[in-house]
Amino acid sequence: MHPRNRYQGHYDLAALFEIEPKLRDWSLLTPTGKLSLNFGAPEAVMLLNKALLSHWYQLHWQLADDHLCPPIPGRADYIHHLADCLAEDLAVYHGPQITVLDIGCGANCIYPLLGNAEYGWRFTGSDCQPESIRAAQQLLAANSGLQSQIRLRRQKESHKIFDGIIQPKEFYHATLCNPPFHSSADSAAAGTARKNNHLGMAENALNFSGRHHELWCDGGEVGFISRMIEESVGFQHQVLWFTTLVAKQQSLAPLKKLLKHYTVPVIKEIEMGQGNKKSRMLVWSFHTKRARKALVKPA
Repeated sequence: MHPRNRYQGHYDLAALFEIEPKLRDWSLLTPTGKLSLNFGAPEAVMLLNKALLSHWYQLHWQLADDHLCPPIPGRADYIHHLADCLAEDLAVYHGPQITVLDIGCGANCIYPLLGNAEYGWRFTGSDCQPESIRAAQQLLAANSGLQSQIRLRRQKESHKIFDGIIQPKEFYHATLCNPPFHSSADSAAAGTARKNNHLGMAENALNFSGRHHELWCDGGEVGFISRMIEESVGFQHQVLWFTTLVAKQQSLAPLKKLLKHYTVPVIKEIEMGQGNKKSRMLVWSFHTKRARKALVKPA
């Protein structure tokens, strides 16, 4: 994990049980006799997230039923690697002067919450589902001061990404996204079955939950990110760094090919790992290092 990630190999379960007593009901002993949790249970994952966000960031967090329940350490890793990208061009890469756009913030609003808590960034979070926007707004209202740091916008046209969200005179230091990576409901179900077999769970259980728009879309992650790349061309002067998670290694080749088609001068892949799970960030900018320095130079 990233060296600044607060989670480095184990949870302080005793402290988390004090914060969220119901979490203790999902504790178990591993074959080696170590205290752990039943990570295959959706309730356990949700309670763990509540406890972690309270313990690490003093945030009150609640998730609406059936919405995607994110693993906090992995999401924090993305935030820290994004901060490293910003540090390439900014002497100070924390504070409210840094503006970030989260594409598909979801009901959990996790990236804006973590990015604001860790670095003080100001966020715009977008989502195409009105119920997700409502749930995220309730989270912000439950935490003092966040409504002035995180604003939410509904994407009214589900096939668009930046268009309709980034306004004409706005500038973002970075965008981030955790795109739906399955191409269909059948693909999502098959992926769930494989994961559950590894965890020893029931075949159709879904420990991280998630509604259909959070899990799959036409074309899967390659289709979604390809649309993101194509739209980014039109917003290249308003964004310093475009970034997205890429779940599948084989997705990178066609995406990098598309970026090269648009003669994007800076393309980076950043590998991340949480336990047995591997993922990567795809990062691109339409500006060379010298151009980026000039773009963010204080007036």
